[in-house]
Amino acid sequence: MNMTVQAFVALAPILLAAVLLVAFRVAAKVAMPVVYVAAAVLAWGVWRVDLRHIAASTVQGLFIAVDILLIIFGAILLLKTLEHSGGVAAIKTSFRNVSTDRRVQVVIIAWLFGSFIEGAAGFGTPAAVAAPLMVALGFPAMAAVMLGMMIQSTAVTFGAVGTPIMIGVTDGLASVEVANQLAAAGITFEQHRQLITNYAVILHGITGTLMPTLMVVMMTRFFGAERSWTAGLSIVPFAIFGGLAFTIPYFLTGIFLGPEFPSLLGAAVGLMIVTFAAKRGFLVPRDSWDFAASSTWPEDWRGWTRTENASSSEGQTMPTVLAWTPYAILAGLLVLTRLRQLPVGRWLQSVRISWPDIFDTQISASTTPFYLPAAMLVLTVVITWRLHRMGKNQILGAIRESSGILLGAGFVLLFTVPMVRVYINSGVNHFVLADGSALPSMPIATAAWVAENVGAVWPLFAPTIGALGAFIAGSNTVSNLMFSLFQHGVAIQLGISTALVVALQAVGAAAGNMIAIHNVVAASATVGLLGQEGATLRKTILPTLYYLAVVGILGLILMYAVGAPTRLALFL
Repeated sequence: MNMTVQAFVALAPILLAAVLLVAFRVAAKVAMPVVYVAAAVLAWGVWRVDLRHIAASTVQGLFIAVDILLIIFGAILLLKTLEHSGGVAAIKTSFRNVSTDRRVQVVIIAWLFGSFIEGAAGFGTPAAVAAPLMVALGFPAMAAVMLGMMIQSTAVTFGAVGTPIMIGVTDGLASVEVANQLAAAGITFEQHRQLITNYAVILHGITGTLMPTLMVVMMTRFFGAERSWTAGLSIVPFAIFGGLAFTIPYFLTGIFLGPEFPSLLGAAVGLMIVTFAAKRGFLVPRDSWDFAASSTWPEDWRGWTRTENASSSEGQTMPTVLAWTPYAILAGLLVLTRLRQLPVGRWLQSVRISWPDIFDTQISASTTPFYLPAAMLVLTVVITWRLHRMGKNQILGAIRESSGILLGAGFVLLFTVPMVRVYINSGVNHFVLADGSALPSMPIATAAWVAENVGAVWPLFAPTIGALGAFIAGSNTVSNLMFSLFQHGVAIQLGISTALVVALQAVGAAAGNMIAIHNVVAASATVGLLGQEGATLRKTILPTLYYLAVVGILGLILMYAVGAPTRLALFL
């Protein structure tokens, strides 16, 4: 089997997912079980992976899927708890009092508060939280959805307390090939992952600083009375200030604390700085911008009315500080358990559920349930329940609503992640090549073909692959699970920095979230705008293209002009 045939067959499951989800608009709950079966059949029939290894890979994938689902549940549960306690309503009120200028509100609510929610919860929740909040403040529903989708860019790589890196990249690179290469290079996986984090915060920090400016000018262009790109330009100094207020602490946090905190702490610091500055008029222009009267809006801009969208706890009053306290508690718990200088993290990791050598293979699976961010999220919910003096029915309502959301995501992930593990573990097979070696795994076979046909300019295209994965799967984490090993393999074939190329994958996957169909549908549903997803995608493709172009060019500069260090080890 020549290299081209290998690459085509290896890509077949991914192509099948794209065709089913995009071309035929098959629901993910139907498409992903089909893709899992296709990957397993190809692994067994073409790659000649024995059934024990396929079954073991499936079990390994289920372990990972459960970890992801626990994080999703904890994140949504905290949000729903705050909705029922009146915390979300209090946060809305605090934003109303900062400024009446819609451009200022975009920087604070969409960019900073949305990024904070991404850092804490991830998995599409920023748009689901920020879009209804903006509609409640008087934004057109379609504008709120567009801005909600644009939130899901810079913060996403480190969303849900680092899940796309801690699970997506970590498990995406969990293969025999990478383990052997790391050992030969004399570095640990944790060191390699930190290098990936360092490159990712550099790429995002530079590219993401202009995202608030893009949000503002797109809002004035598509939803202003004058439909002008330039109507928002007087706010540019404030928008750039808002960008830097997030990206600078984001960069520093990634470098010094690791991949779990950049979005969470960067957005929290930025939110405090920019809100304080806005209240005092720092860099805020004298002219104020607003939408035209709502009676003049086209019908396709409209969603639920403000009354229909309001939370059931809207009428409750709560001090703003008390409303924000659960997120401060969450940040404190995460820092306490993740700081390497403290023993708390090691204690929590000592409780481990594992299955070594599944079905007498070399494939193993394990989880540390008390160390997962899910444990910190649930503990924060318990504290909030008492702190906000919630009734039994309120907390039960939050649990019921969160469980309903989990069931929808859970079914899809229970097939998607095992499919990815079968895909990655296909390197252990009985197919003997002419030189006596086994076929490389499916991602590595595809990587070899790409390296031969694309060559040294691959850093320019690497982010687009990540975006494609997020577009298909609706998740940065799943994109990283699917393509991290492929990106790593291309870098090895080309003899360039693997850490930088995998970082380009992770950053591109974050940009792809702006056009992820699943996320657009979810955000549209929260404001009663279902059926207008195509119109939203035609707008959000613009910032996505900006992000991919800038990040790809930065990748080339870092690789060849600055010189990502490759002589000491290919992993650096």
